[in-house]
Amino acid sequence: MSWIKVIPFEEATGKLKQIYKKIKGPNDQIDNVLSIHSLRPHTLTGHMSLYKNTLHHSDNSFPNWFLELLGTYTSFINNCEYCYEHHFAGMKRFLANDEKADALRFHIEQDSLNEYLNTRDMAAINYAKKLTFEANNITKADIEILKSHGNDDGDILEMNQVISYFNYANRTVLGLGVTTTNEVLGLSPNNKDDERAWDHQ
Repeated sequence: MSWIKVIPFEEATGKLKQIYKKIKGPNDQIDNVLSIHSLRPHTLTGHMSLYKNTLHHSDNSFPNWFLELLGTYTSFINNCEYCYEHHFAGMKRFLANDEKADALRFHIEQDSLNEYLNTRDMAAINYAKKLTFEANNITKADIEILKSHGNDDGDILEMNQVISYFNYANRTVLGLGVTTTNEVLGLSPNNKDDERAWDHQ
């Protein structure tokens, strides 16, 4: 499951147990990307707050499937199989359209999303790629491109935070050898109106 010690739900005590109870899914599942924080529960709190507020908040402008697409794409280009599979499953669930989800997966893996997405969505994908691989080369012109496709400053901030979150999560997973062993994929917090609702369904 990982290259460092992880405390499972049934062995957790104190603060860690309290957090686990807030984030657990069916059958007391704790996603491995979260349980990897078990030796430092305060970083688990930070991770969950960032995750919930960037990806699953009612004040977001974009639909969940699109934010999951940005995460799925970012994870794919980072070669993070864990986050790619988890968030593809999440994107597919939010889309409720298996044909579209499978088409998106095909085009992600073939590096041909430009053949499938509209120009606004493709501009976001291009921004994700540049932010991931060439963050130091991003200029105001890149932001103006996003604006030219109808995104306001809040939309751009929202995309930036989701892409940045996934780069963080990908590096957490890849740097500690986290796998999807014994996990149900694609679970996420459902209550978008409560920032403290972290349970995975």
